[in-house]
Amino acid sequence: MSVDLSTIQAAKVIDARAMGCPGPLLEAKKGIGTVAVGEVLEIWSGDAKTKKDMPKWCKKVGQEFLGTLVAEGGYDRIFIKRVK
Repeated sequence: MSVDLSTIQAAKVIDARAMGCPGPLLEAKKGIGTVAVGEVLEIWSGDAKTKKDMPKWCKKVGQEFLGTLVAEGGYDRIFIKRVK
C-alpha cells in the first residue's frame, strides 16, 4: 500500500535541519515516544545520511518508515509511523 506523503498530518514535527548526523536520528529516538501509537512523527533533516539511516533504525526498533519527501527548501521531510 502506497501512502501519499504530501497529505500526511504529522502529530509532531521535529526540525533537525541544522544538525549533522547522528542528530536527526537521536531526535527521532526521543520524539517517537511523544506521539501515540498509530500517529506519525515527521523529522526535517538537511543531512543526506539521515535518509539512509532512518529506514534502518525504524526496522531495528519496530516502527514503520513511511518515506521521505524533499521540501521546497531542499531539506528532507521524513515520516515515521509509531507502531508500538
